[in-house]
Amino acid sequence: MGLAKTEIFTDSQNEIALFAKAFGHPARVAILQHLFKINTCVCGDLVDEIGLAQPTISQHLKELKHLGLIKGSVEGTSVCYCINPEVWTKMKVVMTEFLDQDLPKTSCC
Repeated sequence: MGLAKTEIFTDSQNEIALFAKAFGHPARVAILQHLFKINTCVCGDLVDEIGLAQPTISQHLKELKHLGLIKGSVEGTSVCYCINPEVWTKMKVVMTEFLDQDLPKTSCC
């Protein structure tokens, strides 16, 4: 498999791509929606809520944490997760700026 060559792209392009990755799988979208819905940290009940196996949920949580959209804290033997408001706000700004680009008034085709 070849290298992603992310270094040839701008920091902004890489940041947009990373944030978009969070929405690249419906399980991650479901996890984020659940965290917003409960508006508190979740400590392990995601398997029943999302309907996937624990290792699968753990992989998606790991990816969301790597992206910074969620944060986790260790409580006893479990890790509790919640939305990281600072990164979520930054992502909204970055993605809104990108998605608010308008098409030119002239048609190319």
